[in-house]
Amino acid sequence: MSGEPTINKNKRLAIRIALCVIGIVICGVAVGFFRFAAFGVDPFTTSVCGFDLLIPISYGTVYVIENAVLLLFALIFDRHYIGLGTIINLFLVGYIADYIQMALSGILPSNIAVRIICLVLGVLLLSFSAALYMPADMGVSTYDAVALIIAETWHIGKFKTDRVITDLVCVALGTVLYILSGNPLREITTIVGIGTIITAFFMGPLISFFSTNITKKYLLKD
Repeated sequence: MSGEPTINKNKRLAIRIALCVIGIVICGVAVGFFRFAAFGVDPFTTSVCGFDLLIPISYGTVYVIENAVLLLFALIFDRHYIGLGTIINLFLVGYIADYIQMALSGILPSNIAVRIICLVLGVLLLSFSAALYMPADMGVSTYDAVALIIAETWHIGKFKTDRVITDLVCVALGTVLYILSGNPLREITTIVGIGTIITAFFMGPLISFFSTNITKKYLLKD
C-alpha cells in the first residue's frame, strides 16, 4: 500500500506531460490554420511572420530564433517559468505550423468560405491547446514568460496590462517588419486583421471554458 501514492503521483505526472506535448502540437496545427486563413494571426505570431517576410529563412526557423531570444531573457531574469513545455514549444510549434500551412495549401482551395472555416478552427484549436498545456503546469511559453516576469518578478503593473502591452509591441513590430519587407499594404491583413482581434477578445473565455469543462473535469481530475 505504501507505493500507491507514488504510483498515483507518477501517473499524474505522465498525464501532465502528455497534455503538455499534445497541447503544444495542437498549438502548431492551430497556427498553421491561422496562416492559411490569412485573416490575421495572434500578436506574437504577427512578429514572427514579420521577421519571416523580411529574412529569407523558414517560418519555423524564425520562430525558434525569436523564442530563443525570449528564452535567454527568461533565463536571466526568472528561470522558474521555464520547463519542459517551454522547450517543446520552442522547437515544435513553428515547424508544425509550417507543415500544416503547406499541407492545407496543397489540398484546400483558398476561397473566402474555406478561409473563414480555417480561421474558426484556428481559434478553437489554439484555445483548446492552451487549455491542455497551461493546466499541465510544465512551463509557460517564452512569450508568456515575458509578461509574467514584468508583472510578478519586476512588479511593474499587472499581468493583464503587461500582456496587452507586449501584444501591442508584437503587432507594431510585425507591422513595421511587413512594411520594410516591401509587401503591399493592402495585404497586411494576412498577418494583422480580424484574426488578431478575435484572439485578443475570445481566446481568454474559450481557454477558460475548455480548461474547466474538459481538462480539469476529465483529464486532470483528482
